[in-house]
Amino acid sequence: MVIKQPKNIKLTAEQKATKAEIKLVWKSTFGKENTERFTTVQKYVDSECIKLMVPYTPMRNGILQKGAVLGTKIGSGEIHYSIPYARYQYYGKLMVSSITGSAFAARGESKVLTEKDLVYNKARHPLAQRLWFETMKHNHKEQILRGAAAIAKRK
Repeated sequence: MVIKQPKNIKLTAEQKATKAEIKLVWKSTFGKENTERFTTVQKYVDSECIKLMVPYTPMRNGILQKGAVLGTKIGSGEIHYSIPYARYQYYGKLMVSSITGSAFAARGESKVLTEKDLVYNKARHPLAQRLWFETMKHNHKEQILRGAAAIAKRK
């Protein structure tokens, strides 16, 4: 994101015989400095979210967590998973073969969504659950905002 340099403004007001003039002059580096500040803060927020989601993310072999790191451009403001089954795990509903009803589908076979919740193995992450980003946000939002505010003030 690029913050544009605001234009300077000159305001004039007249009332009867009195004339007032106000000039709002922006610092010439306002846009550049605030773009840098915003970018630094956004990188912190993205990295912190990925880190804080780990305990809530299902874990069998760690590939799902790696998918967030590999799929996300830190500083973009969006977390992407490069793992094909991440969406399935995130929403936590069982999908089955439209032909056999099995959780495993043959190549080219479509799957259908059921109302059955996935059961997560909690051996490695006892807090693992569906919608792990939402849970992390609920539990750590204030911590992330305080950290972002501290970084914004430092720049």
